[in-house]
Amino acid sequence: MTHIVKGANTPVPTAPLRVAVCRRKVPGTPVVDVSALLLDATGKVRGDADLVFHNQPAHPSGAVRHLGTGDGVDQLAEWLELDLPRVEPAVQRVLVAASCDDGTFGAVPGLALQTVAGDGTIVAHYDVTDAAGETAFALGEFYRRNGEWKFRAVGQGWESGLAGLATDFGIVVAEEPVAAPPVPALPPVTQVGTPLGAGFPPHTQSGRGNGVVSVDVPLPPGPVIVEARIRGDDWLLVETLNRRNKDEDTVFNTTLPDFHGRALVQPPRDRPLRMKVNYDGDWTISVLPLSAARELGTQTLKGRGTDVIAYRGTMADVKVRFDGGADRGEWFLLNCHEAAHFDDLDEHEMLCNETGKLKQTVPVPDGPLLLVIEHGDGNWELTAKPLPVRDPSAGLKTGAYEGRGDRTITLHNPRPGRPALVQYDFPGAKADYSLEVKRVDEYGDEDEWLTGRQHGTRGTAVLFSDGRPEQAVRVKGAGEWTLRLLPEEQAPLLSGPAEGRGSTVLRYQGPPALMTLQRTSRGDDEPLSAWSVNHPYGKSAMIGDTLGRRRPVLGPVWVDPGGTCLVTVRATEDTKWRLEPAPLDAAPVLGARTAGDRYGVVRHTGPEAELVVVGTAMIHVFELDENLFPHRKLTASSGPHRISNSLLHVRCLGEWTLELRP
Repeated sequence: MTHIVKGANTPVPTAPLRVAVCRRKVPGTPVVDVSALLLDATGKVRGDADLVFHNQPAHPSGAVRHLGTGDGVDQLAEWLELDLPRVEPAVQRVLVAASCDDGTFGAVPGLALQTVAGDGTIVAHYDVTDAAGETAFALGEFYRRNGEWKFRAVGQGWESGLAGLATDFGIVVAEEPVAAPPVPALPPVTQVGTPLGAGFPPHTQSGRGNGVVSVDVPLPPGPVIVEARIRGDDWLLVETLNRRNKDEDTVFNTTLPDFHGRALVQPPRDRPLRMKVNYDGDWTISVLPLSAARELGTQTLKGRGTDVIAYRGTMADVKVRFDGGADRGEWFLLNCHEAAHFDDLDEHEMLCNETGKLKQTVPVPDGPLLLVIEHGDGNWELTAKPLPVRDPSAGLKTGAYEGRGDRTITLHNPRPGRPALVQYDFPGAKADYSLEVKRVDEYGDEDEWLTGRQHGTRGTAVLFSDGRPEQAVRVKGAGEWTLRLLPEEQAPLLSGPAEGRGSTVLRYQGPPALMTLQRTSRGDDEPLSAWSVNHPYGKSAMIGDTLGRRRPVLGPVWVDPGGTCLVTVRATEDTKWRLEPAPLDAAPVLGARTAGDRYGVVRHTGPEAELVVVGTAMIHVFELDENLFPHRKLTASSGPHRISNSLLHVRCLGEWTLELRP
């Protein structure tokens, strides 16, 4: 039996298999429904037929079937049959998922997935150990790799049930609309597009004077809307109560007369939502689903006091007007909660935080999202002006991909099989880690490609270094941006000393050599590093890093015979630099004891000897091959190391010493 953990994978036979989603047989635990999704190269289903579950138990191809429930002595199992040889070529992955309609997976004991071969051998077993409040789970997936099939333990949960999971993989799920309760002082609710959260019957409680509201009915995972209505002009204070029945978070704190407002609250998962009301007169508190939020369209929306507003349009500029309240000095606070972070109300963007009369315009990303006025004892107006929608796929024809804010797009190589240059420009971003672009693989895993801190907000970088035809990238950054693809020949040729500014790509056509990198601008702590990238293997290796200093750094430029070598410089747009090729004998010769600082190259020209690496900070020494590629790493903790005639690349954050022993 092959036991694997979350994120791990293992080969499986390309043959008919049976898959069991198991759980211990304990009375009162939630029922688990199992399904399979057949996904293409984009990670989406091709249609509703690619979802196999109890109401649609067989795929048209016959490759996947839902077999029902097996009942053992102390265990239950939901069974699927997967005939891998019959899976259509267009299907790249078969995802095994499960859902709970009457509870959460945290309450399912012994949740596991087993894959069984035709002879009864268990070829993969995955125990789910971290389930909590999820109502749907992607347990594992079978995927193609180099003509074979593998199984990967996924372990990703959704709190929106099977409908939420299926929607993320391209299935349009029809849901019953949830009617919002009557709200006399606010306009009626219009439900548009995808629901923002799960529905539930509203809970309403009224009283006079101080009181406690206890919501004993079950609430789905995620936030809810709490609405308060009062008569009179006394001070209203509503606070949630913690596990010890003590005050926890403030929901409402207002002196507006005849107040009628709403707030966003995250109920506790392990106990009822309870709130304490402090008010001298009559009050009514209601707990509502997110579908009750007022809708912000293209018309001006007006209100008074705190409120929760749904926006489902494309990215827009929102005009905000606030009259300042009765004394023209009230506090106004507006926050933006994107749907992807509804499970964590602390994960939000503050759009306005001002006192007094206010007239501002703030940007919001694509919906669905919630705009929450947390403070605003006065009259306000919101007007959304959607921005022109730019189609990133237009870059397939022009080579220029444009967008605004956070977005995931697929860049297409203008010449598949060759590397390409990418000119990037983020005029509204800061040169720090708030700007980042990551490469995304077919499983959704990401690796860092560009950051504002290392690459600046505009410059040139390399993509498709291995010649692949397309690459998905995830952009995270404020404001508009442009990614323009260019052929590699447009990179300037590096044949001698070169000077420049910011991030740049240069072509190098010489033999393996050493290179001196120096920062020539006089700013403080400006990052500057250089790398050599070789095609067709897509490998990159560091030349050197100045670590914020102006002292020159000597490093190796590796060149694969018959390939293409590109030298990339990473720097912010105001950082000036100088590159100069150097011969191999520019590296100092190792003696019995050779000392240095930070990055550098040394060479050993004598007979075979033992090398001991000593460093006062993090240090790595790389032995270079004949192409100057780092093929062996030597560290201080694993020595002594036996070396012969070779070049060594030292990378250290401080001072270092290399000791040579015969």
